[in-house]
Amino acid sequence: MVEWLAGNRLRGTTAERPSVSLQSPSVGGWVEVGRFTASGTVSSMPVTSLPDKRYYMYLSHYTTNADGQRIEMNSDTGSNYSWRYSNNGGSDSTSTSQTNILGGYGGSGLEEFNMGYIANKSNKEKLTQTWTNSYGGSGAGNAPNRREIVGKWANTSNAIDELDFPPASSTFQSGAEVVVLGWDPSDSHTTNFWEELASVELGSAENSLSTGTFTAKKYLWIQCYVPSSSGGADNYVIRVGNNTIDSGSNYSQRYNINGGAQGSGTQVNQDKIRLSFNISSGSEWFFANSFIINNSGNEKLLISHANRNSTTGAGTAPSRYEMVGKWANTSNQINIIDLLHQNSSSSLGAGTIIKVWGSD
Repeated sequence: MVEWLAGNRLRGTTAERPSVSLQSPSVGGWVEVGRFTASGTVSSMPVTSLPDKRYYMYLSHYTTNADGQRIEMNSDTGSNYSWRYSNNGGSDSTSTSQTNILGGYGGSGLEEFNMGYIANKSNKEKLTQTWTNSYGGSGAGNAPNRREIVGKWANTSNAIDELDFPPASSTFQSGAEVVVLGWDPSDSHTTNFWEELASVELGSAENSLSTGTFTAKKYLWIQCYVPSSSGGADNYVIRVGNNTIDSGSNYSQRYNINGGAQGSGTQVNQDKIRLSFNISSGSEWFFANSFIINNSGNEKLLISHANRNSTTGAGTAPSRYEMVGKWANTSNQINIIDLLHQNSSSSLGAGTIIKVWGSD
């Protein structure tokens, strides 16, 4: 039987495919174009000799006493950058005519995970989006901090060929890493960074859906889709673990609903991570994208964005959820994930999907 991946890309051997001219499996997609991993204390994380890609994605993780990372492009340290950011759902702050772009949260003794995108058209200003999870202190009794950042490099004559990620001050410690991925419409490679690790779908309504165990990877990308649900208003949540699911009070998170005030959006010593929060009842549908840094010796930091809707038609806007969370385990990698409807008497509808991508 031939299986299909997202985007109608075939999975299987050549013998399993029809004898017609088809592209190779997984043509195109996000490819790793550069990486810097610190082997000792460093004052920057440069990624050089980048190919000209229309879009970049980057993932960075570090522990440091610095005020988070910054982003510089093509060794330009002139006052050619600006940014806007928000901490923990608070009011926006802006900075203009800067020598780099804000790219992290920062704080003393922090551990931090960042992911972002860069639009790289040579004759346009280069636009960035960054989301940050700063762990907030060790243990599930401390909620992580989150920062949302947009920035730009006001260059309209060059494509990016170098990205540097220096700390605002101080240094990054050994093991700090940044990975840069690229994508272009003309790509024809078959060396995608993101490998499908698990893809499961409910055939009938159930309260939960498990990925089963999968190969653990340093970076995880989780996609959850719920086409319908039944029961009362409640949360869609995940639990993670190593071979078995951890249902203990080892999770914490900070979240925001529809850009409103943070309110009660800080939760510590939880037995789950909430991807969305109850605002309505009855049949609902839901989609979430989540990224996790999954090093065995560090707390597992998660960045998630979700869309939840309960009413059909253009007359009602969906709700959005922005969240950072963590699993306070420092001895194992995640290799199993459960998606649940928090209300045990409610169900995820048939066709609910969890798909896990990963890479080292």
